[in-house]
Amino acid sequence: MEVKILKDMFEKEYGEGVVDVYFSPGRVNLIGEHIDYNGGYVFPGALTIGIYGMLRDRSDNIIRLRSKNAIGEVVIDLDREIVYDERDDWGNYPKGVIKKIMELGYKVNGFDILFYSNLPDGAGLSSSAAIEVLTAYILLHKNKAEDIDRVEIAKLCQEVENKFVGVNCGIMDQFAVSVGRENNAILLDCSNLYYEYVPFNLKDSSLVIMNTNKRRELSESKYNERRAECDKALDIIKAHKEIENLCQAEIKDLDYIEDETIKKRARHAITENMRVKEAVKVLREGDIEAFSKLLIQSHKSLKEDYEVTGLHLDAIVEEALKFKGCLGARMTGAGFGGCAIAIVKEGMEEEFINEVSNRYKDRTGIKADFYISKIGDGVKFIGRC
Repeated sequence: MEVKILKDMFEKEYGEGVVDVYFSPGRVNLIGEHIDYNGGYVFPGALTIGIYGMLRDRSDNIIRLRSKNAIGEVVIDLDREIVYDERDDWGNYPKGVIKKIMELGYKVNGFDILFYSNLPDGAGLSSSAAIEVLTAYILLHKNKAEDIDRVEIAKLCQEVENKFVGVNCGIMDQFAVSVGRENNAILLDCSNLYYEYVPFNLKDSSLVIMNTNKRRELSESKYNERRAECDKALDIIKAHKEIENLCQAEIKDLDYIEDETIKKRARHAITENMRVKEAVKVLREGDIEAFSKLLIQSHKSLKEDYEVTGLHLDAIVEEALKFKGCLGARMTGAGFGGCAIAIVKEGMEEEFINEVSNRYKDRTGIKADFYISKIGDGVKFIGRC
């Protein structure tokens, strides 16, 4: 997005003057769903859409937060304790980060900041992680912190979301947003934060993000239910062999489980982890068709074994796969709404979007949105203007 447009946005809110501009991406998990808490690998990448932060220093200890995507203003007095306040809504994410950065001993002065997001609302592309990481990076950058440790930013922001905001998320979202690298996906072991970059070159194909516009409705109870079922599967298998997490189990270990539902949950975790490893292998070999087939298998497993897809995600993936130029597709994120991804032959994207959009609307009555996206860099400073 043009810096001039962003500066104009800021000046309409806070008046004329010099503005610093930063960007923090959303993220997409290419494959490896619902296995981060089972000790498995995830395979996310940063997107080229996300949240911009435009700011200007003040001469006092007041921070004013505004967003072009929300009404109102959140005001922080740095001379007072920063506390969670339900009325501040989205503002609690940057508030928690500011509080944590100050606790770590960094100097924080007053400033005005305007956020602008081009991420679709409620689509599961990690806007909360994007605004957390953006705030942390800005404050460290303003402190002229040499060689900002991006892994530490991810850990800091996860802690804020867990303890200040009160959402028991894993670290994948913050990690991808912070550590992302252009044209590379990240193979991440969530249990120990080992990671490596894997070139994401689709050759003559494009990555298309399909937003069902059905807001995610994976309730806390359903999430906790899945985690409990996986814990039960782990306990059963551990009675027969020595493993630390479910993704260390093998397919043959499913024979130890009698309950069919528990067995299905475990089968997804074990096979999805295998698919991530295979996805990395075939991408390194440049086999995009094999990678795309793994996406299809992943969606089938999430639908039949983990049961977290739902009508809207199934409909958009099924319609995508009917298109002759679509190599593969699957849901991404928590499930029960949000987004899916598709690998589409280059030059056929517009036809794909029109066809799938019409068929999806016929089936659900909802208009979907589509984004042709590249894998981009993590959080960064754009410049001063």
